[in-house]
Amino acid sequence: MSWKDRPEGGGWFAIWLIRSIGRYGGRAFARLFLYPITLYFLCRRGPERRASRAWLTRALGRPATLWDVARHIHTFACTILDRVFLLGERLKRFEVEVHGLAQLHAQLDRGRGVLLFGSHLGSFEVLRVLARERPDAKLRVVLDVGHNPALTQLLDALNPDVAATVIDAGQPGPSLMLAIQDAVSQGAMVALLVDRVPPGEPFESAEFLGRPAPLPTAPWLIAAVLGAPVVLAFGLYRGGNRYELHFETFSEGLRIPRAQRKAALAALIRRYAARLEHFARRAPYNWFNFYDFWAHDDGRTSSPPRALDAGGAGHPADPGHAGLRRAG
Repeated sequence: MSWKDRPEGGGWFAIWLIRSIGRYGGRAFARLFLYPITLYFLCRRGPERRASRAWLTRALGRPATLWDVARHIHTFACTILDRVFLLGERLKRFEVEVHGLAQLHAQLDRGRGVLLFGSHLGSFEVLRVLARERPDAKLRVVLDVGHNPALTQLLDALNPDVAATVIDAGQPGPSLMLAIQDAVSQGAMVALLVDRVPPGEPFESAEFLGRPAPLPTAPWLIAAVLGAPVVLAFGLYRGGNRYELHFETFSEGLRIPRAQRKAALAALIRRYAARLEHFARRAPYNWFNFYDFWAHDDGRTSSPPRALDAGGAGHPADPGHAGLRRAG
C-alpha cells in the first residue's frame, strides 16, 4: 500500500473543526483541543503510531517511548492548527526566526524565478512569512488539488487570493511543466515538496539515516529543464508560537547533459538527502512522513530490512505505510 492510499490525518472534518475552534475561540483556546486529538490518533491509528516509533528510534538513536510518539503526533497537530492562521495570513501572532534569507534575496534580485524545494519536515505553510519579508515576490505552491480537497476548500475559505495562486500538481505532466515554467519566467517563487515518491513515479535511492531511501527524480528534472535556481526551504516548529525558517541555495541553475543524466541526478539527490537528514536530526519530531520512508510504493524496502546500525537501538522500521499527510 502506498502512502497516498492512507487516509489523511488532517482530513476534511478535522481541518474544518479545528478551523472553527481557532476562528471563534482563538489559537490559545484551540490548542487545548490538541491533547485529546493527539490521544485519539495515538490510540486509533496503529500504522502511524508504529511508523512514528520506528522513525524516532532511528532518528533519536535510542528506543522511542510512547511519550515520544505522543509528542511526535502533537507536534504535527500543532502545525495543522497553525496552518489555519498562516494560510489566513495572520502572521503577527508567530515568532519566526529566519536564516539564509539573504541567499534567497540574492536569487530574486537577479530578476529570475526560484524553485523552493521543501519537504514534509515541519511546516511548509510558514513560508507565508515571505509575504511580509518580501512583498514584491510572488509565491506559487504546487499542490495536488484533487488529492487534498480538505486543504483546497480550507484555502478557498480562508484566503481566495492565495488559493488562486496554487498550481495543480494533478494536471497532466506537460501542462504542469508549462505552469511552473510560466510562473518562474514571471519571477515567482515556486514551492514544491520533493521528499515523497508518487506511486509509479521514477526515483533514485540515497543514503538517509543509515539506509537507502527512495526520493523522486521529477523535481530535479524540472529544475534542470528550466535552469532555474533551486533554494531549499525548511520550516521547523519549535513549540508555542515559534518557528525557524531556513533557506539554503542548492544550485544557481542546473544544467544536466543528457548523456550524464542518471549519474548527475543520483549525485543531486544524494546531496539533497544529506541536507534533509541534517535538518531532520535537528528536529526529529517535525518529521511528518508517517509511513515507512525507506519502502517503495509496492511495499519493497530499498534495502534489506535489518536492525539499526551499530550505535543505534531498536528494530527495523515498520513496513506499514501511513497517511498523516501534509499538503503536496
